[in-house]
Amino acid sequence: MMLKQNKKILLIATGGTIASKTSETGLTPQMTPEEILELVPEINEICQVEVIQLFSLDSTNISPAHWLAMAGCVKAHYNQYDGFVITHGTDTLSYSAAALSYLIQNNRKPVILTGSQKSIFNKDTDARRNLIQSFQFATSNQACGVHVVFDGKVMIGTRTRKVRTKSYNAFSVIDYPETAVFHDQKLIFYLNEIMRNEPCKIYDTLNAKVFVLKLVPGISADIFTYLEQHYDGVVIESFGVGGLPIYEISEFAQALESFIGKNKTVVITTQVPHEGSDMDVYQVGFQMKQKLGLMEAYSMTIEAVVTKLMWILGLTKDPQEIRRLFYTPIQKDLIE
Repeated sequence: MMLKQNKKILLIATGGTIASKTSETGLTPQMTPEEILELVPEINEICQVEVIQLFSLDSTNISPAHWLAMAGCVKAHYNQYDGFVITHGTDTLSYSAAALSYLIQNNRKPVILTGSQKSIFNKDTDARRNLIQSFQFATSNQACGVHVVFDGKVMIGTRTRKVRTKSYNAFSVIDYPETAVFHDQKLIFYLNEIMRNEPCKIYDTLNAKVFVLKLVPGISADIFTYLEQHYDGVVIESFGVGGLPIYEISEFAQALESFIGKNKTVVITTQVPHEGSDMDVYQVGFQMKQKLGLMEAYSMTIEAVVTKLMWILGLTKDPQEIRRLFYTPIQKDLIE
């Protein structure tokens, strides 16, 4: 039996499958957080809960402006609550978790994102368990930072990725251990996170002009003509450990050099899900990295790379400061 703790948790509802009902055009968020809590009365045995309906969106429609709103909501209520649970659609939940990891730093009060693969309105849903476990983790004295709680796992926000579209075990933590797991309703910690001895810092600026360019064999260099007019940063999902095409003529390399010369930021990552980049391995990566001074993501997830770059470019345009901040590990996004 769960024992109620004298902690106050704020439930921040943003929509998603967990709050959806069937409409004539498919599932759409319709349920209020109050209605959701009525279907999970066990949460009232864990802690005191208050709710805010921040917005009600399919997570496909979540944008950087919504990440700022979530961080702003936490900031506005930070002193009134012991932790925060954000209900969110699964499709972009990993991006939101990564973004909040950069927007809300050194937070000793846990910020938990969760959702479900099936609506809480269904009988055979994963929503109730995910919610209960989110509140159990949020009330733990060991909990801190930004995490995703899903299918019995607690995963750090900068390293979580959606890896399945339908199964209940939709999320995995990439190339890093889970922070904790639930076993027979018991929360078991694998990692003890240590916060710096500094106040929590919540940022309110992002630069959304970041584009992800996925390389395909034979890709044309013409894309950079468009990108330089509309974006301040580009994340290139390269092949393998970080190769970039040279082909018989070096148009791609020249276009990339021109793009960087216009004070644009480029980060190289890999399309491969695990083990990260290492541009020093092959000539096609090493030469370009040395010539252009490219930054590479190493073991960072694409969600972390994109949102970290948005956060950095919202703070500075200085190339050296951009590089310094990008290579400064935050919430285990880079493995030291």
